[in-house]
Amino acid sequence: MDIILIPGLWLDASSWRGIVPALEAAGHTPHALTLPGVGAPAAESADIGISDWVDATVAEIDRVGGPVVVVGHSGGGNVAWGAADRRVDDVGRVIFVDTFPPSVGESIWEFPIVDGVIPFPGWDTFEEPEVADLDEATRASVGASALSVPAKVPTDPLSLSDPRRLGLPVTMLSGTMAAADLREIIEKAPAWAADLAALEDLEIVELHSGHWPQFSQPDALARAIVAAVG
Repeated sequence: MDIILIPGLWLDASSWRGIVPALEAAGHTPHALTLPGVGAPAAESADIGISDWVDATVAEIDRVGGPVVVVGHSGGGNVAWGAADRRVDDVGRVIFVDTFPPSVGESIWEFPIVDGVIPFPGWDTFEEPEVADLDEATRASVGASALSVPAKVPTDPLSLSDPRRLGLPVTMLSGTMAAADLREIIEKAPAWAADLAALEDLEIVELHSGHWPQFSQPDALARAIVAAVG
Protein backbone atom coordinates (compact mmCIF):
# COMPACT_ATOMS: atom_id res chain seq x y z
CA MET A 1 0.00 0.00 0.00
CA ASP A 2 1.18 3.52 -0.77
CA ILE A 3 1.25 5.57 2.44
CA ILE A 4 1.42 9.37 2.32
CA LEU A 5 3.18 10.68 5.44
CA ILE A 6 2.34 14.30 6.31
CA PRO A 7 4.47 15.94 9.02
CA GLY A 8 3.19 18.35 11.62
CA LEU A 9 4.33 21.93 12.09
CA TRP A 10 8.11 22.62 12.05
CA LEU A 11 8.85 19.20 10.57
CA ASP A 12 9.76 17.95 7.12
CA ALA A 13 9.97 14.59 5.38
CA SER A 14 12.98 13.57 7.45
CA SER A 15 10.82 13.47 10.58
CA TRP A 16 9.43 10.12 9.38
CA ARG A 17 12.80 8.42 8.84
CA GLY A 18 12.47 6.43 12.07
CA ILE A 19 9.39 4.59 10.83
CA VAL A 20 9.98 4.36 7.07
CA PRO A 21 12.13 1.18 7.19
CA ALA A 22 9.49 -0.69 9.19
CA LEU A 23 6.74 0.34 6.78
CA GLU A 24 8.85 -0.83 3.85
CA ALA A 25 9.66 -4.10 5.62
CA ALA A 26 5.92 -4.68 5.98
CA GLY A 27 5.54 -4.38 2.22
CA HIS A 28 4.28 -0.80 2.02
CA THR A 29 5.60 2.16 0.03
CA PRO A 30 5.85 5.30 2.17
CA HIS A 31 5.91 8.77 0.64
CA ALA A 32 7.11 11.32 3.21
CA LEU A 33 6.30 14.94 2.36
CA THR A 34 7.95 18.27 2.97
CA LEU A 35 5.24 20.89 2.60
CA PRO A 36 5.54 24.21 0.74
CA GLY A 37 7.31 27.08 2.50
CA VAL A 38 8.68 25.02 5.37
CA GLY A 39 12.00 26.56 6.38
CA ALA A 40 11.61 29.43 3.90
CA PRO A 41 11.86 33.12 4.88
CA ALA A 42 8.80 35.36 4.85
CA ALA A 43 9.73 36.80 1.48
CA GLU A 44 9.17 33.34 -0.01
CA SER A 45 6.40 31.97 2.21
CA ALA A 46 4.11 34.89 3.15
CA ASP A 47 1.43 33.88 0.66
CA ILE A 48 1.44 30.18 1.51
CA GLY A 49 -1.57 28.94 3.47
CA ILE A 50 -3.15 25.69 4.53
CA SER A 51 -4.80 25.32 1.11
CA ASP A 52 -1.33 25.17 -0.47
CA TRP A 53 -0.36 22.36 1.89
CA VAL A 54 -3.55 20.51 0.99
CA ASP A 55 -2.87 21.11 -2.71
CA ALA A 56 0.63 19.65 -2.35
CA THR A 57 -0.75 16.54 -0.69
CA VAL A 58 -3.46 16.13 -3.30
CA ALA A 59 -0.80 16.42 -5.99
CA GLU A 60 1.13 13.58 -4.33
CA ILE A 61 -2.00 11.43 -4.17
CA ASP A 62 -2.58 12.09 -7.87
CA ARG A 63 1.04 11.30 -8.68
CA VAL A 64 0.98 8.02 -6.77
CA GLY A 65 -2.54 7.02 -7.76
CA GLY A 66 -5.11 5.50 -5.46
CA PRO A 67 -5.81 3.76 -3.30
CA VAL A 68 -3.55 5.36 -0.72
CA VAL A 69 -3.44 5.68 3.04
CA VAL A 70 -2.94 9.22 4.29
CA VAL A 71 -1.18 9.73 7.64
CA GLY A 72 -1.11 13.12 9.36
CA HIS A 73 0.78 14.00 12.51
CA SER A 74 -0.45 16.86 14.70
CA GLY A 75 -1.21 19.85 12.45
CA GLY A 76 -0.58 17.56 9.51
CA GLY A 77 -3.88 15.96 10.42
CA ASN A 78 -5.68 19.04 9.10
CA VAL A 79 -3.78 18.65 5.85
CA ALA A 80 -4.57 14.93 5.66
CA TRP A 81 -8.27 15.55 6.20
CA GLY A 82 -8.37 18.34 3.67
CA ALA A 83 -6.68 16.14 1.06
CA ALA A 84 -8.96 13.20 1.85
CA ASP A 85 -11.95 15.49 1.35
CA ARG A 86 -10.60 16.40 -2.10
CA ARG A 87 -9.79 12.80 -3.10
CA VAL A 88 -12.32 10.63 -1.31
CA ASP A 89 -12.30 8.02 -4.05
CA ASP A 90 -8.52 7.59 -3.88
CA VAL A 91 -8.09 7.37 -0.09
CA GLY A 92 -8.51 4.00 1.56
CA ARG A 93 -7.87 5.16 5.13
CA VAL A 94 -6.86 8.26 7.05
CA ILE A 95 -4.60 7.84 10.08
CA PHE A 96 -4.29 10.67 12.60
CA VAL A 97 -1.20 10.63 14.82
CA ASP A 98 -2.08 12.33 18.10
CA THR A 99 -4.66 14.57 16.48
CA PHE A 100 -8.18 14.28 15.09
CA PRO A 101 -10.17 15.26 12.01
CA PRO A 102 -10.99 18.96 12.08
CA SER A 103 -14.39 20.32 11.17
CA VAL A 104 -15.18 22.82 8.44
CA GLY A 105 -13.45 26.14 9.05
CA GLU A 106 -11.27 24.91 11.91
CA SER A 107 -7.58 25.83 12.08
CA ILE A 108 -4.52 24.27 13.69
CA TRP A 109 -3.51 26.73 16.43
CA GLU A 110 -2.02 30.18 16.91
CA PHE A 111 1.71 30.59 17.53
CA PRO A 112 3.96 33.67 17.74
CA ILE A 113 5.13 35.11 14.44
CA VAL A 114 8.79 36.16 14.27
CA ASP A 115 10.21 37.93 11.21
CA GLY A 116 7.14 36.98 9.23
CA VAL A 117 7.28 33.23 9.91
CA ILE A 118 6.49 30.90 12.79
CA PRO A 119 9.62 29.35 14.28
CA PHE A 120 9.58 26.34 16.57
CA PRO A 121 8.45 27.83 19.90
CA GLY A 122 10.49 25.51 22.14
CA TRP A 123 9.57 22.51 24.25
CA ASP A 124 8.43 24.63 27.19
CA THR A 125 5.46 25.70 25.07
CA PHE A 126 3.91 22.26 25.30
CA GLU A 127 2.20 20.50 28.19
CA GLU A 128 4.18 17.89 30.09
CA PRO A 129 2.21 14.84 28.82
CA GLU A 130 3.04 15.90 25.27
CA VAL A 131 6.80 15.88 25.82
CA ALA A 132 7.31 13.55 28.78
CA ASP A 133 8.66 10.66 26.70
CA LEU A 134 11.20 12.79 24.82
CA ASP A 135 14.64 12.52 26.42
CA GLU A 136 17.01 15.49 26.42
CA ALA A 137 19.05 14.20 23.50
CA THR A 138 15.94 13.78 21.37
CA ARG A 139 14.64 17.21 22.32
CA ALA A 140 17.96 18.76 21.39
CA SER A 141 18.15 16.91 18.07
CA VAL A 142 14.56 17.61 17.01
CA GLY A 143 14.69 21.19 18.20
CA ALA A 144 17.89 21.85 16.27
CA SER A 145 16.38 20.50 13.05
CA ALA A 146 12.99 22.19 13.45
CA LEU A 147 12.02 24.51 10.61
CA SER A 148 9.85 27.61 10.46
CA VAL A 149 6.40 27.40 8.89
CA PRO A 150 4.56 30.02 6.83
CA ALA A 151 2.77 32.50 9.06
CA LYS A 152 -0.68 31.88 7.59
CA VAL A 153 -0.73 28.09 7.82
CA PRO A 154 -1.60 27.47 11.50
CA THR A 155 -4.52 29.93 11.60
CA ASP A 156 -5.98 29.45 8.13
CA PRO A 157 -9.47 27.89 8.25
CA LEU A 158 -9.72 24.52 6.56
CA SER A 159 -12.07 24.19 3.60
CA LEU A 160 -14.04 20.94 3.37
CA SER A 161 -16.80 20.23 0.86
CA ASP A 162 -17.40 16.50 0.27
CA PRO A 163 -19.58 14.89 2.96
CA ARG A 164 -18.42 11.46 1.77
CA ARG A 165 -15.23 12.05 3.76
CA LEU A 166 -17.20 11.07 6.87
CA GLY A 167 -17.54 7.55 5.49
CA LEU A 168 -13.80 7.01 5.07
CA PRO A 169 -12.16 4.52 7.45
CA VAL A 170 -10.30 6.54 10.07
CA THR A 171 -7.77 5.44 12.68
CA MET A 172 -6.76 7.75 15.51
CA LEU A 173 -3.41 6.83 17.07
CA SER A 174 -3.72 8.71 20.33
CA GLY A 175 -0.58 9.44 22.28
CA THR A 176 -1.80 11.92 24.88
CA MET A 177 -5.52 11.29 25.29
CA ALA A 178 -7.26 8.17 26.52
CA ALA A 179 -9.77 6.49 24.25
CA ALA A 180 -12.47 6.96 26.88
CA ASP A 181 -11.89 10.72 26.85
CA LEU A 182 -12.10 10.80 23.07
CA ARG A 183 -15.34 8.83 23.19
CA GLU A 184 -16.72 11.38 25.64
CA ILE A 185 -15.91 14.20 23.20
CA ILE A 186 -17.61 12.25 20.43
CA GLU A 187 -20.71 11.78 22.58
CA LYS A 188 -20.93 15.50 23.37
CA ALA A 189 -20.13 16.45 19.75
CA PRO A 190 -19.04 20.08 20.19
CA ALA A 191 -18.86 22.14 17.01
CA TRP A 192 -15.06 21.86 16.78
CA ALA A 193 -15.39 18.06 16.82
CA ALA A 194 -18.36 17.80 14.46
CA ASP A 195 -16.49 15.73 11.89
CA LEU A 196 -15.00 13.51 14.58
CA ALA A 197 -18.44 12.83 16.02
CA ALA A 198 -19.92 12.12 12.58
CA LEU A 199 -17.34 9.55 11.44
CA GLU A 200 -18.94 6.31 10.33
CA ASP A 201 -15.87 4.06 10.65
CA LEU A 202 -13.56 5.09 13.49
CA GLU A 203 -10.86 3.10 15.26
CA ILE A 204 -9.09 4.57 18.29
CA VAL A 205 -5.73 3.12 19.34
CA GLU A 206 -3.90 4.32 22.44
CA LEU A 207 -0.17 4.66 21.86
CA HIS A 208 0.66 5.59 25.48
CA SER A 209 3.21 8.06 24.19
CA GLY A 210 3.64 11.79 24.00
CA HIS A 211 2.80 13.99 21.06
CA TRP A 212 5.83 13.02 18.96
CA PRO A 213 5.90 9.18 18.85
CA GLN A 214 7.82 9.21 15.55
CA PHE A 215 10.80 10.39 17.63
CA SER A 216 10.16 8.83 21.04
CA GLN A 217 8.64 5.48 20.02
CA PRO A 218 9.18 5.00 16.27
CA ASP A 219 8.92 1.22 16.36
CA ALA A 220 5.61 1.31 18.22
CA LEU A 221 4.25 3.96 15.88
CA ALA A 222 5.29 1.99 12.82
CA ARG A 223 3.60 -1.15 14.18
CA ALA A 224 0.43 0.81 14.86
CA ILE A 225 0.37 2.23 11.34
CA VAL A 226 0.99 -1.19 9.80
CA ALA A 227 -1.81 -2.67 11.90
CA ALA A 228 -4.19 0.13 10.91
CA VAL A 229 -3.42 -0.31 7.22
CA GLY A 230 -4.09 -4.02 7.57
